[in-house]
Amino acid sequence: MSQRSVAILGSTGSIGTQALDVIGRNRDRFSVAALSAGSNIDLVARQAVEFDVPLVAVASGSPEEVRTAIGAYAARAGHTAYAPEIVVGDGAAVTAAGTGADVVLNGITGSIGLRPTLAALEAGSTLALANKESLIIGGDLVRRAAKPDQIVPVDSEHSAIAQSLRGGRAEEVRRLVVTASGGPFRGRSRDELRDVTPEQALAHPNFAMGRVITTNSATLVNKGLEVIEAHLLFDIPFERIDVVVHPQQQIHSMVEFRDGSTIAQLGPPRMLVPIALGLSWPERLEDVDEPCDWSMAQSWDFAPLDDDAFPAVRLARRVGEAGGTFPAVYNAANEVAVDAFHEGRIGFLDIVDSVARVVDEHESAHTGSEFDASTVEGVLGADAWARGQAATELGL
Repeated sequence: MSQRSVAILGSTGSIGTQALDVIGRNRDRFSVAALSAGSNIDLVARQAVEFDVPLVAVASGSPEEVRTAIGAYAARAGHTAYAPEIVVGDGAAVTAAGTGADVVLNGITGSIGLRPTLAALEAGSTLALANKESLIIGGDLVRRAAKPDQIVPVDSEHSAIAQSLRGGRAEEVRRLVVTASGGPFRGRSRDELRDVTPEQALAHPNFAMGRVITTNSATLVNKGLEVIEAHLLFDIPFERIDVVVHPQQQIHSMVEFRDGSTIAQLGPPRMLVPIALGLSWPERLEDVDEPCDWSMAQSWDFAPLDDDAFPAVRLARRVGEAGGTFPAVYNAANEVAVDAFHEGRIGFLDIVDSVARVVDEHESAHTGSEFDASTVEGVLGADAWARGQAATELGL
């Protein structure tokens, strides 16, 4: 594999920092063409100096703040001649995404990742997609913008499916099996979830993630989003995408073929391998993570998903099948509800219940016809409508 240039969107977050770790251990394989961050100017400045990045994009702050922070780190590193291009503002990530880097890793969280996703595709870059929301809310808009094989999934479940699909032809696939840890409340009934606190919801058993993603893992909204993403990435109908609870998260997902065989991808419950594959696909890098230790006795568990206690996946299937702007409504209403939960305004069960009410309103008021899912403006219009409707539903 020849050296690839990489633009990292969300470089100061979990995905971005791990990607830079992978790149730092494989400098002969990768160079960093651009970094984009939200507001952590200090960290992105340090990253920029370490990797000699030509473009630094920051959503919040001023060019002077960024330039000063970079200058301080450059002086400490003895790299005083370093003077990257600096972009600041709402469109900073779009600028970084459109540089024409060989690979753009979109590690931004939320619907704000849609425009950068489209910019990367338009520039002809391979899109290593960790920002699932942009595909989910963009739907066919994103798929039409992408050339064949231009999108490489970075979510561990979808990376696992992509790897497993190498074991057969598309027409030989019977179903996809997406695994779920079950989150911190696995095994609880709906009644036992009524008094869950924000602190408990953030205590994920396997991953340390941001507030929204960790809460989505507790409600299983995240798994619902992943079911929609799997449908869009692999063009498999929803009735052939299953979810199974696997607490150990050693099997990241599976593909069942029509002859009865199942191929699974195994590895530690970490993101290093999916991130590395997003950068190097279809090739593999050396020693990215520790493999499973087969010298140790271990047991892995599997259980069906409890749709009554965790209805988010069932609701996601409904909005995914409806298509259009319904997935954008599901995602946006959930983000508002998660914030309200952490602000102490609503209970844990109210998160998904309120999302369902907003989806119902979107359907009964025929508002789906008011927003054009084939345009960015239409998708983001539905997103804004859902946020307002969710706020109204929750009395915010």
